[in-house]
Amino acid sequence: MTSSEDPSNGWEAAAAHLIASRGRSRIGISTLREWARGLPAGSSILDVGCGSGVPVSETLIRDGFQVFGVDASPSLVNAFRLRFPEAAVACEAVETSAFFGRTFPGIVAIGLIFLLPADTQRGLIRRLGSVLSPDGQLLFTSPAQRCTWRDITTGRPSVSLGADAYGALLSEAGLKVTSNYIDEGENYYYAAARL
Repeated sequence: MTSSEDPSNGWEAAAAHLIASRGRSRIGISTLREWARGLPAGSSILDVGCGSGVPVSETLIRDGFQVFGVDASPSLVNAFRLRFPEAAVACEAVETSAFFGRTFPGIVAIGLIFLLPADTQRGLIRRLGSVLSPDGQLLFTSPAQRCTWRDITTGRPSVSLGADAYGALLSEAGLKVTSNYIDEGENYYYAAARL
């Protein structure tokens, strides 16, 4: 099945596993909260590749933010809706999503960017830059080194373009890397702000 036949890039088939495994994980919550302290209280945050919403959207909602989720897996979006009926969520591929037709002070893409082909990553970073409000903040994960590997959940290729390439792409999108984080699971984060 090609990605055009499966806009979730394999995540619909892995939805039950993802819901079960992420439901217990608290990895990255302290990093997310540290990043979110730079946003105005109650801000709207776009969670790109939100999955079932746990733990990223869940943490942001508990901390008083208004979350808008986007994910291409119908099963994951349904789980998100059931868990967070007050939050907006769209079942759309991130490659073509309308992102609710608005801009956001904050955007998170945790565990997503590196799952996409290199050209798709480049296009998505440009698109995320275009829906980030003035002074907006972006947070995403991908290894600092340039590398490829197989995702253990979907078996599909994963690609990190590396810190230098991500920095250049963010700059082209009108953003600047403001800091990097490494969480307790050794996940590497890029925090960027609109210039």
